[in-house]
Amino acid sequence: MKNKFIDYFSRISPLSKEEADAIAESMQTKKFKKGDFLVKDGQFSTKTYFILEGCVREYVLNDGEEKTTNFITEEQWAISLNSFAPQKAAGYNWICVEDTWVVEGDEQQGQALFKRFPRFETISRTIMEAAFTKQKESLTSYYTDSPEQRYMKLMKSRPGLFERIPQYHLASYIGVKPESLSRIRKRIASGLNDT
Repeated sequence: MKNKFIDYFSRISPLSKEEADAIAESMQTKKFKKGDFLVKDGQFSTKTYFILEGCVREYVLNDGEEKTTNFITEEQWAISLNSFAPQKAAGYNWICVEDTWVVEGDEQQGQALFKRFPRFETISRTIMEAAFTKQKESLTSYYTDSPEQRYMKLMKSRPGLFERIPQYHLASYIGVKPESLSRIRKRIASGLNDT
């Protein structure tokens, strides 16, 4: 599992043996079972998580109803702005949809690595910018795209999710009730059969 994490960094920027060893030494892997929370709404957390294996669902509570806002899977980061403002409680939940292996990190570990290898700070910034760009694109899509367009985008960009996520979570993510998602799927299937 350590190799997955080191390979991920190597794809962003080639690592020397010393740098790869430092990352491996600082890694803290942790297993969460299906149904375990990484973070709960109202909790103060300064942790970041890199998903090695598994799937985490992000959701918020709106009038007592769960609204799914993201699915975080292999080689993706669960990063929150709150991790940079420890006095601010999380306004969301991260729950494991499957048994999930993560690399758990925090600001203190990061700073120690940056001190030893200053270029890691640039790599870290690149990762953060990519993660927040994806979050912003997802939020923009929620406000500008129809549920059918969001479904089609998800099908194109992350087809593997459809076998891993219950239909009611997918429906919540695109902003419809499960029965509406069934209608969307039928329309899409019918459209594909017509071509």
